[in-house]
Amino acid sequence: MKTKITTKTIAGLGVLTAMVVVLQLIANYIQFGPISITLALFPIAVGAMIFGPIAGLFLGVVDGFLIILAPSTISGFLAINAVGTIFTCLLKTGLAGFAAGWIFYGLKRVNTKLAIFLSSISVPIINTGLFCVAALTIFNSTLLAGANEAGKNAVIYLFTVWIGFNFFIEFGVNAALALAFFNAFTFINKKFKKEQ
Repeated sequence: MKTKITTKTIAGLGVLTAMVVVLQLIANYIQFGPISITLALFPIAVGAMIFGPIAGLFLGVVDGFLIILAPSTISGFLAINAVGTIFTCLLKTGLAGFAAGWIFYGLKRVNTKLAIFLSSISVPIINTGLFCVAALTIFNSTLLAGANEAGKNAVIYLFTVWIGFNFFIEFGVNAALALAFFNAFTFINKKFKKEQ
């Protein structure tokens, strides 16, 4: 695992941070139901795999900050519970990036392709899982009110209305891009070994 901060690390994190910002700003205006989609999860996974868990945490926190500024967050969750919203947004993507880095570093010696795939899909799974925990605890009264109004069970309402297609799109994007990232990762590693 990399612990040394180099110019290449700073430049790489700068590029990935810019990708997170652009993708999340675009995604802030794409909604399926009351929640905006998160398109910036893949750059978080890439940063975690290349630069380590702390980089994944950093990129996740940047993404979480942008989610706080999303119009749907400001008009919805932030108005209901500002502290809970800020905590949830920063924690869910930050921990997802951090975990992705550890998953990759824990599995890369066993099977690089598997490590990349599991690290990539872990980000949307952890992100959505922590959102579910927050919805069932911090935002439980809002969830129950929406479920009662819709005549649905709270858990079913959470998965069909609040999460809906967002998770499947986020998961699908990360799963699909994992193979492309594996090919790029393999190519770069081979080229780097030839140059040494």
